[in-house]
Amino acid sequence: RLRLVESGGGSVQAGGSLRLSCAASGLKYSTYCMGWFRQAPGKEREEVAVISADGTTRYTDSVKGRFTISRDNAKRTVALQMNSLKAEDTAIYYCAANWRDCSSNFEYWGQGTQVTVSS
Repeated sequence: RLRLVESGGGSVQAGGSLRLSCAASGLKYSTYCMGWFRQAPGKEREEVAVISADGTTRYTDSVKGRFTISRDNAKRTVALQMNSLKAEDTAIYYCAANWRDCSSNFEYWGQGTQVTVSS
């Protein structure tokens, strides 16, 4: 069974940095599109960044230039480096995976990790 486990969340002041990591098991990792999503209190879940099997990346406008998604197929991990954090980045961040397709709904999800940015 596919399993995704996030780590690296926490609390930081505005302007600071955090690095989230997600470890995958139970799948042929290299063929999956991997993504990071977030959900803030009272808001719908939104896509933050995705990275395809061939390394193509996509970011939501609000994080462009501040966040970087990367993957390590040998270690079966995907990371989200978050710099210049803002209070509005506060949310639960979820790692997700979908076989080959970065455009459709993601099938597999981690349990989430809290990121809190204080202004």
